[in-house]
Amino acid sequence: MGVEIERKFLLSSDTWRAEASSSVRIIQGYFEIAPGTPTVRVRIAGERAFLTIKGGVKNLSRSEFEYEIPVVDAEAMLREFCGTRIVEKTRYLVPYAGEVWEVDEYWGNNGGLFTAELELDNEQAEFAIPPWLGREVSDERRYSNGALSRNPYQNW
Repeated sequence: MGVEIERKFLLSSDTWRAEASSSVRIIQGYFEIAPGTPTVRVRIAGERAFLTIKGGVKNLSRSEFEYEIPVVDAEAMLREFCGTRIVEKTRYLVPYAGEVWEVDEYWGNNGGLFTAELELDNEQAEFAIPPWLGREVSDERRYSNGALSRNPYQNW
C-alpha cells in the first residue's frame, strides 16, 4: 500500500520561477463520490495518464494507490465520469536545499491560485523553508485538489 505524506503552502513571491527545473501541464478530474469515501481521480500529465485512489487524511498521511493508464482511457473518463469536477494546472519542479518542491499554478476556475507541496518520508521529517513560501495550508481541506474541483478558488 502506498502512503502519501505531504505539506502544502501558499506562495509569498514568484522568485521560485528562476529555480524551476521542469514543468508539465496537468488536467485532472474527480469522480462523484459520497462524502467520507475515498477520492478517485483521473489525471493526464503531459503524455502520461493515471488513475488514483486516495483514502482519508490522518494527520498529514493518507493511503494512495496510483496506476498508469492509457491517455485515451483517461480522456474518456474525464468526459464520462468527472463532469465539471476538473482541475487544470501547470506543475513546476523546484529544487531547494536537497528537496524537490512541486509548485502548482492553477488555471481555469482556479486561476490565480499557486501552491507548493513537499512529499515527505514521514510526518516528523524536517526540511528547509524556501524564502518564497507563504502560509502553510496542509490542514485546510479547501486547498486540496479534490475540494478545488467542487468549489473552485474563484468562488471563494
